Amino acid sequence: MPSGGFAGMFTVTWLPTELKVAYWIWLIGGLLGLLGGVIGLFGSFVLLAVAPGLGFVVLLLVLVALGLAAAQVILAMKMKEGREWARFALTIVAGISLLLAILNANAAEGRGGGNWPSFVISLVATVLMWLPNSQAWFASLRGRS
Repeated sequence: MPSGGFAGMFTVTWLPTELKVAYWIWLIGGLLGLLGGVIGLFGSFVLLAVAPGLGFVVLLLVLVALGLAAAQVILAMKMKEGREWARFALTIVAGISLLLAILNANAAEGRGGGNWPSFVISLVATVLMWLPNSQAWFASLRGRS
């Protein structure tokens, strides 16, 4: 649970503007990922009935995606609390987003596929977390518990 309870998830008044924007990007992206994962679960259950082998693989991928989306939401909340390790972890999430965009584009073979918009959004959020004003905010919190 975020500090301040559920309402604390929506309180960002003390953050620098760059981190406010980055936080909302990560949080909304994670929540949309959770929504997409829940919808994907239903699709995988249908696929399990029609093609059990493929359905099982899709179900596993959807469960992994749900886990990553949940982790993104939690990491965004921890980053908002000033945890530098969460900022590093979200940077890694952006790197994974790049890898997935490349893999998806290669798999689409010119059919216009790819997760490039998702990567660009992750990249923007990541850059905002590392700008000087954000760096100064994290530095001001070092040593506090």
